[in-house]
Amino acid sequence: MASSSTPKYNSNSLESSGKRTLKDGTNWEQNEEIPRLPGETRVTDKDVIYMCPFNGPVKGRVYITNYRLYLRSVENDPVVVLNVPLGVISRIEKMGGASSRGENSYGLDITCKDMRNLRFALKQEGHSRRDIFEVLTKYAFPQSHNLLFFAFVNEEKFSENGWMVYNPMSEYRRQGLPNERWRVTFINEHYGLCDTYPALLVVPYNATDEDLKKVAAFRSRNRIPVLSWIHPETQAVIMRCSQPLVGMSGKRNKDDERYLDIIREANGQISKLTIYDARPNVNAVANKATGGGYEGEDAYPNAELFFLDIHNIHVMRESLKKLKDIVYPNVEESHWLSSLESTHWLEHIKLVLTGAIQVADKVSSGRSSVLVHCSDGWDRTAQLTSLAMLMLDSYYRTIEGFEVLVQKEWISFGHKFASRIGHGDKNHADADRSPIFLQFIDCVWQMSKQFPTAFEFNEQFLITILDHLYSCRFGTFLYNSESVREKEKVTEKTLSLWSLINSEKSKYTNPFYSKELNRALYPVASMRHLELWVSYYIRWNPRIRQQGRW
Repeated sequence: MASSSTPKYNSNSLESSGKRTLKDGTNWEQNEEIPRLPGETRVTDKDVIYMCPFNGPVKGRVYITNYRLYLRSVENDPVVVLNVPLGVISRIEKMGGASSRGENSYGLDITCKDMRNLRFALKQEGHSRRDIFEVLTKYAFPQSHNLLFFAFVNEEKFSENGWMVYNPMSEYRRQGLPNERWRVTFINEHYGLCDTYPALLVVPYNATDEDLKKVAAFRSRNRIPVLSWIHPETQAVIMRCSQPLVGMSGKRNKDDERYLDIIREANGQISKLTIYDARPNVNAVANKATGGGYEGEDAYPNAELFFLDIHNIHVMRESLKKLKDIVYPNVEESHWLSSLESTHWLEHIKLVLTGAIQVADKVSSGRSSVLVHCSDGWDRTAQLTSLAMLMLDSYYRTIEGFEVLVQKEWISFGHKFASRIGHGDKNHADADRSPIFLQFIDCVWQMSKQFPTAFEFNEQFLITILDHLYSCRFGTFLYNSESVREKEKVTEKTLSLWSLINSEKSKYTNPFYSKELNRALYPVASMRHLELWVSYYIRWNPRIRQQGRW
């Protein structure tokens, strides 16, 4: 696992003979002071005092490579180890000044993206702090220093090629597409129609490519309604798109209106097309002021519109910030429940799950096609479509099926990973950052708790995905869209995270998995049935960590 060991208390001696393999798959030669991946090079090292929030100051040596920060204590028994991929770092600050007098008051404060902070005290002589600050800043934020991501210099070899996992044509064929009602279009082959959509799209058979161009002009970022999933029995579909460009004057577009009718008619349904707008009603109305909006009754008489009340990226970012405050470094026992409630984190998880249940139920029991959108269709929309698909299609509950789901609904459909995570970018306060994908994985974990035998993968699989969301060891989550990934030749020049996972599947397999075909899973989304994912959010705390868990 990318960063499972902070702090780790090893009972076994670090001087054991030969080669050892760490949890994150790194080989460690006996004659090496630190573990290294192929392509990983050492940059500098320095004596520091690690201000461990759980056990007080720890004397150690910190090693910085082009991939990680690695600390090993020099006096502790058992040895304290920190193993932090630099991609996890969001902010590096200098602590104290030349006149600082307090013990251990001069050094570096490091804020991480994975629910922890690190603090190192340094000696005040020479330029010891400046040197380490500059090296860390350069390698933690390569995009801000015209350097390559580590993924582009990583020379690891795996027995499986994760880039082969997702082939859009194969996935649509698995769903029984194309058929007499739905066709594959290559209109976006060179990303000319929509630069944030994938090259290959599935649209109604009765809509021409000319129709699609006209619809694109009326949808935010040209993200037209396209098919995500088709129900094998009812033939009802899940479509995704962005908001219509209605604006304050209530603009209408005959092509868009007709296109939604064609979607409704494609599965022969007589009832109305159901549109789920992920936003709170008031936000959707406010979006009219910036040229957006929603599908009004007058313009779309054959559609039924529901608002799902899921808040925007800024609300989610603030909520996670509050959660971090109450779980790291110390968990306040006395007011735990009220503190947790005040973060609203589980409330947001509940709303996302509730929305996805409504989408899934409408397609399955209601036998109605649905259209899902938010503002731009790459955040809340991806959460809703992928979770609904996970509820309805047991294939996505397998290890490879889940990888396909992530590649398809998130990566290929342009969830802005680079902007939301801020890979290699020093602008920690960027308003585009938001834990939307983390929220989705949390929802998946909640489902796996309620249906412990329904998923082929285990918790370790989900945590590994989140660790490498930040690590930049793989190309999987880099950049904002398929068009940019293609330009950067990501599949040629980097490795896929799925290569690591699929080369050692047993590590990520749920021993209680029992395969069930075509069973819809509806989790209970009430607050009483949701819980904080302790072994992710509070894993750094040795007092909370269950014995033997790590």
